[in-house]
This record gives sequence, C-alpha cells and structure tokens, in this order.
Amino acid sequence: MAANAKFAADNHFAFPLLSDTNLEVAQAYGANGKTHARRIAALIDEHGRIAKIYDPVPKPGDFPAMVLQDLHKDEL
Repeated sequence: MAANAKFAADNHFAFPLLSDTNLEVAQAYGANGKTHARRIAALIDEHGRIAKIYDPVPKPGDFPAMVLQDLHKDEL
C-alpha cells in the first residue's frame, strides 16, 4: 500500500490507487483473470457512474486521446 501512495504522490494523482491483492474488486467488475486482474479502465462521470468501460485497454499511445474524445461526447 505504501508503494501505491508513493506512486500516486510522485505522479500528482488527485485520487487514491486501489491495491486489490485478493482480486475481490476485479471479480466484482468482471476483470479477474486466473492469477491476476485483467487490465481494464472505466470512465467515471461527474455523478460517480461508469460512463464507459475500456476492455481491453487500448494501446497506451492511443488511450489518452480516446478518453479525451469520449469526455467531449454529449452522452456523458
């Protein structure tokens, strides 16, 4: 947990990171693999609702632009 807090602080994240060591959260969101969580991402709207699921997460070079484009859609 301390490593997550340091990583978040070093990268100036304004939100906490989750360390799901027993895969409970991954299972609840359908992201559990056999031994570790699959990499998925969720876009959360201003009301705290999931607006979009990215599964699988696109290539790192494409993902930020994709999320920004989705943020500007009228449906969010």
